[in-house]
Parts: sequence; C-alpha cells; structure tokens
Amino acid sequence: MKFFRLVIALFISLLFITEAHSVTPTKQQIEQFKKLPKSQQEALAKKYGLDLSMLVSADQNENQSTNEVSDTVMPRGMFDDNEDNKKITAEEKFKPEEDELKPFGYELFSGEPTTFAPSESALVPDSYIVGPGDTFTINLFGKETSAEEVIIDREGRLTISNLKPVTVSGMQYSDVVSLIKAKVKQEIIGTEAYVSMGKTRSIRIMVLGEAYKPGAYTVPSLASITHALFVSGGVSDIGSLRNIQLKRAGKTVTTLDLYNLLIKGDSSNDVILKPGDVVFIPPVGMRVSVEGEVRRPAIFELKKNESSQDLIAMAGGFNAAAYPQKTVVERYTGNSSRTVLQLNLSKRDAYKPNDGDVIRVPSSSKELDNAVTLLGAVAHPGNYAWHEGKTVSQLFGSLKADLLPIADYDYSLIVRETNLRGDIELHQFSLINAVSGEEDLELKPRDIVVVFSRFQSLESEENALAGMALTKEQLKQQEKIKLWDEYEERKFYEFIDLGSALDKELAETLSKEKEQEVLSITELLTSKEELEEHEYAVFSRKRLLKPILAKLNQQANSDDGLQIIGIRGEVFYEGVYPKPVNASVKGALLAAGGLKESAYLKSAEITRFAGKSNLEHISIDLARLVNDESSSSFELQSKDTINIYPIPNWQQDRKINIVGEVKFPGVYSISKGETLAEVIERAGGFTEFSYPEGAIFTREETRKQQQQQLKKLSEDLRRDIASKSFNNSITDASLSYQDMNNLINDLANVRAVGRLVIDLPSIMNGQRYLEVEDQDVLYIPSKRSSVSVVGEVNFSGSHLYQEELSLNDYLSRSGGLKQRADEDRIYIIKASGLIEVPNEGSWFAVNNNSQLSPGDTIVVPLDSDYIDNLTLWSTATQIVYQMGVAVAAISSL
Repeated sequence: MKFFRLVIALFISLLFITEAHSVTPTKQQIEQFKKLPKSQQEALAKKYGLDLSMLVSADQNENQSTNEVSDTVMPRGMFDDNEDNKKITAEEKFKPEEDELKPFGYELFSGEPTTFAPSESALVPDSYIVGPGDTFTINLFGKETSAEEVIIDREGRLTISNLKPVTVSGMQYSDVVSLIKAKVKQEIIGTEAYVSMGKTRSIRIMVLGEAYKPGAYTVPSLASITHALFVSGGVSDIGSLRNIQLKRAGKTVTTLDLYNLLIKGDSSNDVILKPGDVVFIPPVGMRVSVEGEVRRPAIFELKKNESSQDLIAMAGGFNAAAYPQKTVVERYTGNSSRTVLQLNLSKRDAYKPNDGDVIRVPSSSKELDNAVTLLGAVAHPGNYAWHEGKTVSQLFGSLKADLLPIADYDYSLIVRETNLRGDIELHQFSLINAVSGEEDLELKPRDIVVVFSRFQSLESEENALAGMALTKEQLKQQEKIKLWDEYEERKFYEFIDLGSALDKELAETLSKEKEQEVLSITELLTSKEELEEHEYAVFSRKRLLKPILAKLNQQANSDDGLQIIGIRGEVFYEGVYPKPVNASVKGALLAAGGLKESAYLKSAEITRFAGKSNLEHISIDLARLVNDESSSSFELQSKDTINIYPIPNWQQDRKINIVGEVKFPGVYSISKGETLAEVIERAGGFTEFSYPEGAIFTREETRKQQQQQLKKLSEDLRRDIASKSFNNSITDASLSYQDMNNLINDLANVRAVGRLVIDLPSIMNGQRYLEVEDQDVLYIPSKRSSVSVVGEVNFSGSHLYQEELSLNDYLSRSGGLKQRADEDRIYIIKASGLIEVPNEGSWFAVNNNSQLSPGDTIVVPLDSDYIDNLTLWSTATQIVYQMGVAVAAISSL
C-alpha cells in the first residue's frame, strides 16, 4: 500500500506540473492513473480539479497516433527535388517507347526508405525467443483483479506487481506464458492470469554493400533478410540478387539466392535476423540477356556451372511459337567486336553461357511454301520443310517420342490438293507400316498429315491418360492437347478453302444438309449420335474429319460424286468417313477403329447406291478381305455402306456387385444360370460381423418395372383428379389443385430402387433358389442393434433393440401415437424388406415382441379419414413411406 500511495502522490504532482506548464500528460502518466480504481480516479479528479474527459481524450489521441502505420518505403525518386527530372519536352513525350530489356527481379525491391524506425508488426509465434525490451500484458481475474503492462528489463527479468521477479530472457514465448500463469496461480491463490504479447523489441542491424540506401536500420525483432532489403530500399542496379550474405560476428551465417524465392517460391534461407547482424550485398556476377520467344524476357544473373537449360528455366521456358533449333547468340570476343553463334537450345547442354551473351530465340515459320503440316495427336505439330522425295516416315524419328500416348497407329490421313481450285483427295496410311517401310507414302508440298486419337470421347481419353506413367515432357504435351489453337484450325480451313468464319459456318450447314441427303439414300445416318459436340476428344475422328467432310461435300459433282463411305455395326466408331484414293474394306475398318470382339467374320454386307433409286446389297467374306493382304478383288465405291454383323447369340459380360460383409466384396462376372449362393461362395462367404437377415438385393429389371408402375400411378392419379370436381376433398383438406399437382409431380420424380425381397439365409441353406442376372447388386449389412419407428408418432427415431421389449414399448418410447395415426394398419418392415402385419388382437398385447428383430422398422401410417377419404393421399402416403425406408436402407451402398 505504501508503494501505491507513493505512485498516487507522484502522479498527482506530475499532473500539477503538467497543468501549470500546459503540457499534455504523457502516456505513462495516464496509464498509471487508469490502473487506479474508478472510485479513486473520480475522488482524485474532484479533489484536485482534474478533467477526466481531458485525460481520456489525450489517451485516445496517443493510441491513434501509435496505431497509425506510415509507409516506410516509397517509390524511388519520389523525393527528388531536381526540377530537370520533372520537366518533359514535347519530343520526349511523344517519342515511341522502346521495349528495353531489364534485369530480372530488381523491381520488387526498388523502393526508397523514409524512416529508420520500425513500423511493421506481426503475430508472435510460440517459438519466439523473448529478450530485454519485449512487453507483456498481464490481466488478473479472481480474488484480485488488475491489468498491467510489464517490460523485460536489461537484466532479462520480468517484474509483476506483488510477485517476485523472474528471469525470462532467452526463453520461448509459450514457455514464458506458462511460467507467468503458474507463478500467479501459486503465489496468488484464487487468481487466474491471462497473458498476451505486447510490443516486441526492436533490433539494430546493418545493410551494407550494393544496397540502394546502405546503413544502420532499426527493425522489428521478427524481421528477416528480405525485410532488411525492403527497408533499405532494395538492391542497387549493380547489386547481386543471388549472393546476399548474412554475416554475424564476422562469419557468414547463410547466403540468400533471391531467384529461388522469385522463381520457385523457396524462402528457406530467408532467416530471422538478430541484433548486430550485417546483410551484405556484393556486386552482381555474370549476366546473360534472353530475348525472343520465351515467357520471361530479361537480363539474368548466372552462377558458375549453370547451363543453358537453367537459363531457359529462369526465362519461364519457351513460348508455343518458339523455334529453339535456330537460336542465335551474340557474344563479345574480347577484341572490341562481337560474334554470332547459331545453336539448338532444345538439346541438353547446348552451350555454356558467357558473361554479356545475348540470346535470341526465334519464332517458328508460318509459311506453307515448300512445307508439309503435321496436325493432330503428335508431340510436335506444325510446319515441316519439304524436299523432293520426302516420305511420311521422315516426319517421325520415333513413334514413342514424336507421338502423343493417345495416337492411333493404324489410321492416319494425308489431305492433298489436286488442282488450282483447291479440291482435295485423301490418302490413308498406317503409321506403323509407314515407319517400317511397308506403306511409306511420298509427300508433296502443302500436304497435311492428320494423326487421329484412338479415343472418340473426351472422358475415355482422359481416363486412359490418368492411368499412364507419363514423363514430364509428355505431361507438357498433354497441356498442348487443350491448346488446339485457332491458328492451326484456321489454317486447316483455309487449306480446304473454308478460311473465313462465314465460310466455315456455311460449310457446316452444307455438310449437315448434304449428309442428310446422302444418308436418306444410303440409310447410313439414321443412327443416333450418343455424344454431344463438346464431349468428343480434341483429336477424335469426329472433330478432325468434320472440315474434311465439309470440303468433300462442297467439291462433289456429277462426275466424281461424293467421296464418302459409311460403316455401321460391330465396329468401335460407326459413322461417315472420307473415301481415300486407296480405299479398301480393311482400311475402312481401321478408320472405324477396328472390329469389336463381337463381330461376325464369316459374312458382312455392303449396300451400294446403284442409281437414282436403286440399292444393291453385296455379301462379302469379311475374314478373307481383312486377313488376305493380296486380296484386292473388291473395290469400294463412293457412298458405299459397310454393315458388320454381330456374332449370333453374342452375350456381353454379365456382372454382379457384392458389397458389405463378405470376405472379398467386389464385382464378379457371372455365367448364365449361376445362383446367388454360388456367387457368395466365390466371394469367400460371410464375415463374422454379417447380418444376412438384413440383406438388400436390387435388380435392374425390377427397378425398371417399378419405375413404370410409379409413372403409371402418377398418370392415373392425375387423370382421376382432372375428372373430379374436388367439392369436398379439396375443401375439407384445405388443399388447392396446385398442391395436389405438386405432390403428384414429386411422386412421378421418385426414382425406383428395384429392391427384390429375398430370404438370404434360406437361399444359402438351399431352401430357396435365385438365379443372378446382369447388374444385380447384393448388400450384406453388418449386425444391427436398433429398431426404428417412423410415421405418425410424436418422436420418430431409432431405439436400441431389446428382446424383452414389445411393440407397445417401442411406440411408447417414441412418445405414443398421434391423433391422426391409423392404429389398425400399423405394420413392420423387416430388415430383409419383407412386410409383416402383427398378430390379430390388440396392438398393445404383451406377446407382440416376438415379431420384432434387429434392423426392423415400425411404420405408423396416417389415417386417410383425415384427408376426406381421398384415395390419392392414402396411396401416395404408403408409397412414400416404403420408398423412403428402402432408400435409407441402401444409402450406404
């Protein structure tokens, strides 16, 4: 108490001095006054004529000025008072700006410091090491209530009122908090302490070398090397970004490479500073300029032993239009002159960079003169030089390296101009045969080689690629699949004389009209297309053949006819295909993706347009035409349609899905006539946790029948409602026609489950017999221990199964029946799905518990009398109850 009296006396004297000299009270004086009880504050203020509002206002002003964060780093040159720098002549104003190559990374730190005082704060981590100057805010609640702010003194001690000082310097923040709480709890019984970190101490560091503003700076104790760079204005134009050194006690602690931070986001070497640390920035090392078709043109600083690949990686890699094989390097020779080198930067370690090198990466040529174009599922699409005698195989050094993993090796096309009008013809070939020399076609100028994907849908293509172990280069090529850019597509349309967007739309329209006309004759396009336009793969037959078919439609005339063929039946990709010059049945099958396993090889049919209204049907030996390479007796003609038959009685793979408590759950292939018991034995039988009595069995055929019944029921109910006047039922039930219509719509939208109620224990014992069918699903649940009560009870829910409990007990535990409950029609849905009605007699008979077992559901229906005996609502209620229970039962599938 003597101490507090001395503090009060000192504070009062300071206040008198402040009043006499008209000086605003300091923050420390106001804080000391605020620590006094409110009654003492008012008494002192009244006794000495002090204005409390003046003190509060001064405190708020002080806090406001403290909380304001001023910018300590501004753009360089902002405080330059040189008037010559502010004046811009008219010539300079309208002078074209040149794209000057700038050193990489310097703009991030190009600031100018405005103060040497710390201005930044951060959350204090638990691992923060406290030291002299750190401030703690301690609030005591309980037997004693107080709030004070204490500072660690120079000796590293923390002094709390009424407590013995403790040494905390060098301890972690979390340990100090625990120490203070324990000390308060031990020495002040009945009091709990809440500790938080106040202001952290400031440290003084040096930023030297090639900094923009080298010198000594005061920074927060949590500052790092990059913080020091920011407050000092960053690195000067001749400073190094890759060799920033942190020196402590004359030794280099760590070296920070800012390229790792800027390019890779690696801040592992950006360590926290300590008092007296020196951040030293040496001069820049070797520099190399990179221009042209790279993503990040700039001047880069290189370390020793860094290669050309490292340099290109710093530049962000090549652009899509880059042609690194013709890269030009300008280099100083040391004899007051420069030399020029031509390199292939696509090769590893193409050259060793020298200081002052200027690398220019050119773009690919866009001209088609004396060139052939490679498009589709290839690793390097674009234009390639043509020379006399060049063949298809010379476009590919290796099929694995030059093709994407999705490429079709058996079907590719050459699109070739035949005259000055731009008419085209097609040549079909196999990539494998071309590389082996068996079918190596010779190319001509302006040829377009189209390589297709072996997948038709985008989903199947992505699924196939997801299961492949691709290299980094292949992954990069997959990104290019999504960049089937408009330039290549536009050039393709220009090549086949469909260059403008208007012509393109017109060609698509003509194509549809022409196809419809032809297919009405050949009966080819009557099949429905399963995929939407956006669902086709980028390099699928559908997309890449679309402009080719449009061009063939345009150039068709009475002399040559429409050069297309159709394929349908047991092939992977039915449809319309361009007829190549070297057309054959085998080639047509390869165009359609090949034969399915279900194809009948002994016979096939070709439908041929033999006149204006005549069709000719030709039977062929498919196996002979496919397997006999020398057989060329049959030649396809324009608008021929090949129909591939399926094998008689061909059966697709039939499967059943077994889920739940069997030893080996999963999907099993089944044969015709196989029983459910046999499949369960193949699955290893039941586990010890299984509950066969509650098995759920669904069948697709049953689901379809139930769905049709639901649809028919909703239609019948709608027809009945429309034929009635609703005189009583609508009025009594207070339901509008719209309400009933909404209920019928909900009923029509219910998805049938297709559950087939089975007695699985009897099936396994041989007492019952069930043949499995395709798409059957069997769910074996784990052992149940509950009984559910739903419907017209006060509290629907599930209860723990107890053998001694009766039906009445479960209903009582659910709050009893509601007034609208139909007591005479309560039923039980067994775990197996079987519906049981309790024994005749009172529902509240003592021996009704024999009908209940774990997993059962007690259903209390609604009395239909409450809705004016309308059959609609009674029927709908029963359906909704049963459907809801069935869906809930298999929700875990």
